[in-house]
Amino acid sequence: MKMIKMSIAAAAACLLTTSAYALKTEDRNLLGNYQVDYLKTPGEVNSLGEMLTKGEVYGRIRSNMFWNVWDNEKFGSSPTRNNNMWGLGGSLVYKTGFFHGFGATAGFYGTIPMDSENTDPAVANTNFGKMGKDTYRTRMDGSEAAIGVFAEAYLEYKNGKTDVKVGRQGIDTVMLATNDTKMVPNTFEGAVIENKDIPNTALRAGYIMSQKLRDHQLFHSVIAYDGTTSFTKVNENDDSGAHKGLTLANIAKVNGDADPEMVLVTVENKSIPNLKLNGEYIGLDGYFNTAIAEANYQIKLNDSWTLTPGIRYLRQMDDGAGAIGGAALSGKAAVTVNGGSAAGRASYTNPTSVDGSIFMARLVLASGPLELAAGYSKIADDADIIAPWRGFPTGGYTRSMAQVDWVANTKNWAVKATYDFGKAGIVPGLKVAADYEDMNFDDAKMLSGASAFSDRTIFHVDAWQTFKSLPNTEFKFRFATVNADPVTTTATPVTVDYASYNEYRFEVNYLF
Repeated sequence: MKMIKMSIAAAAACLLTTSAYALKTEDRNLLGNYQVDYLKTPGEVNSLGEMLTKGEVYGRIRSNMFWNVWDNEKFGSSPTRNNNMWGLGGSLVYKTGFFHGFGATAGFYGTIPMDSENTDPAVANTNFGKMGKDTYRTRMDGSEAAIGVFAEAYLEYKNGKTDVKVGRQGIDTVMLATNDTKMVPNTFEGAVIENKDIPNTALRAGYIMSQKLRDHQLFHSVIAYDGTTSFTKVNENDDSGAHKGLTLANIAKVNGDADPEMVLVTVENKSIPNLKLNGEYIGLDGYFNTAIAEANYQIKLNDSWTLTPGIRYLRQMDDGAGAIGGAALSGKAAVTVNGGSAAGRASYTNPTSVDGSIFMARLVLASGPLELAAGYSKIADDADIIAPWRGFPTGGYTRSMAQVDWVANTKNWAVKATYDFGKAGIVPGLKVAADYEDMNFDDAKMLSGASAFSDRTIFHVDAWQTFKSLPNTEFKFRFATVNADPVTTTATPVTVDYASYNEYRFEVNYLF
C-alpha cells in the first residue's frame, strides 16, 4: 500500500506541473499506446560498408510498475491475490542504411523483475501476478525470470512504393498488434509486403509462421495452446484471448498442424474525400478464417468541430477449429474427451463450430484538444471470437484496458473522453484520457462454466506527462476499477465476489 501511495503521489506531481511539453525526439515519437514511431531512419548509401557505418541505434530505457488490489482475495489454486510487479529494462534497436534498396533491422529487448515474486510456497506451480506479468517471464514452476530477446530481426527491401520485410517484426492491424504497453513487444516471424502504387490505397499481404508474446522468451505457434500442466502453457500461445480448446493434445487427435501458417491481407483506401475504408483477412488453414470490413466518414460541422461515424463488421468462419476445441474460448463447448462438458455445449447455439460475428458502431466528436467518443458492439450468439495476437476485435469501439469483450452473445457500450492540456495551452505536455465500459455477458454461458466472465463495468483513466527539465522522458499513470458480478456456475455456486479489483500502473520511458 505504501508503494501505491508513492506512485499516486509521483503521478500527481506529474499532473500538476506546468513546465512540460509533449514527448517527441529528433528521430522518434512515442505514441499513446507506447509503440515507437520512427520519424528519422537511415537512407540510401553507396556501399555495403556504409550500410553499417551509416546505420542508426535507437535506445530506450523503461520502468513499469503494477499494483492489483482485489475486493476479495482468494487463496489456494487459481488465486486472485493482491500483487505488485516492477520491471526495469529497455531496448536497443539498430537499423542499417539501405544499399540498392536492401537494409536490415535488429532489436534487442529486455526486462528484469525488481520486486518480490508473486508465488505461494504452499501451492505448487502457481503465480498470482495479473496484468503486470509481462514485466517478467514466468517459468514452468511459476517463478519469475528476466527476459532478453531479439524480438526484432528482419531484412528489408524498398523499391519505389513497395516495402518487403522478412524475419521477426511487429505487425499492426485490427487483429494483430505489437501492443508494446509493457516491457517487450509482441512480434511475429514471417514475411510482409506493402504496396502503395494505387492512388490513395495501401495494400499489405503477410505470411506469418510464428509469434512471440510479450512475456515469452521464445517464438511459438500462433494458435496452439499447451494446457498439459499449470505452466506448460507458457511454451505456446497463452494470451488472454487464446482458445484453450485448441490444445496440442486436441490438435494431435485429428492429426492437425499445431504450427499453422497465417495468411494476412489488409487494404486501406481514402479515394473518397473524408471517407476511410479498411478491410482485413486472416486465414489459418484447418482452423478458421476471419474477414473484417470497416468504414469511417468525417463530417465537418463547423470551423472547429468534426463528427466521425464509424462501423466495423467482423465475420469468423470455421474451417475445423470448432470440431477440435468447440465454440468457447474456454474449451468447455468441445466434446467431453477434448475437455468440454455437456452443460458448456448446451449454452452455445452450435458448440462444434466457431462461426461467429461482431457488429460495431461508434461516433467520434472532436475539436482541437478535445475528443469525445461513444461506441457499441454486439457479438452474435454463435461462437466466441478467436484473437490471441494482441490486436483486439472491438478495439477503438468498446474495449477498455485489459478486458476481453468479444465472447458470444455479449453486448457492450462505452464512452471515452480525451483532452490534450498541452495542445490547449493549459498544462504543457499533459494529456488525459478516460473511458467507461459496460459489458453485458451471457449469464447462461457463465452458469454452464463455458465462460469465466460475468457482467461488469470498468472505469479507466490514462495520464501522460513530459517535463521540459527532463528531455526525452515521459511518465504515464494508469488507473482502472472493475466492478464485476460474482462468477458462478450451477455446479458450484459462488457466494463471494472474486472478480472485482482496482489496478494501478506507473511507467517511465526515456529515449536516447
